[in-house]
Amino acid sequence: MAFITSLLNSMPGAISQGMIWGILAIGVYITFKILDISDLTVDGSLCTGAATCIVLIMLDVPTYIALIASFIVGLLAGFVTGLFHTAFGIPAILSGILTQLALYSVNLHIMGWDQATFSRANLPINADKYNLALSSRYLRTFSLQNPLLVLVICIVVLIAILYWFFGTEIGSSLRATGANENMARANGINTNRAKVLALMISNGLIALSGGLLAQYQGFADINMGRGAIVIGLAAVIIGEVLFSKIFKNFALKLLSCVFGAIIYYVVIQIVLKLGLSTDDLKLLSAIVVSLFLAVPYWKSNYASKHVKKEA
Repeated sequence: MAFITSLLNSMPGAISQGMIWGILAIGVYITFKILDISDLTVDGSLCTGAATCIVLIMLDVPTYIALIASFIVGLLAGFVTGLFHTAFGIPAILSGILTQLALYSVNLHIMGWDQATFSRANLPINADKYNLALSSRYLRTFSLQNPLLVLVICIVVLIAILYWFFGTEIGSSLRATGANENMARANGINTNRAKVLALMISNGLIALSGGLLAQYQGFADINMGRGAIVIGLAAVIIGEVLFSKIFKNFALKLLSCVFGAIIYYVVIQIVLKLGLSTDDLKLLSAIVVSLFLAVPYWKSNYASKHVKKEA
């Protein structure tokens, strides 16, 4: 009984974190599923968005402007990765690694804005002193400050905007580039420009997620993005495996990424409550992602064998 009570008490936190990471998962979905590119900029741009947001709030910039700034710095990070890939001819996965590597130093300098050395690995922020958009301390309050309510509104607005954008001519060109690059180019689409734009939007969303996460947990840390790509992929794959049969609409596919992130964090909470050490979380994440990535492969193999048997 005590276990169930403790688990239920941890659920609001797991769901809210899942929704924050769900925004990141939508960004990963754009590159991984729509553009068919593995972008590893994620681990750096998440922290860049978090650091930018916290620093601006500490400088008394309104929270919504700080979040917009987080999105903009994410756009710039994605632009650099896209430039490496399209203008320099560097493979996409290596382009992301290079940008991520550069962002590590950039993030240290952003967080050390008030230090003589211009370098800091951790930057805390107090919800009592600053007006934050959301904070974990209001998780169990019935008010407009409850992060669950704030995140639901953010996700609905975000998915609505993305659904509209990917229905436009520019958005359709991004989807066409990911579906068949040669055919898209033959139809007059500048595929290099489409790749750069998709990488920018993806990392903009990831940096926005970082800004929300930093406010929620009360600090930005240089290592907060480490392994973020694994969590993002886990959310995308879990959402696809569990909801692909019922979520056919593009907006619902984006929503499935959020549901996947929530399920991921709920599972993590359950396993932690069962006694798993926090040191093993990365191992658990790798196992979860591996299993869900394997499910489509196993299903296709089973279907092909079944067809051959009937033949």
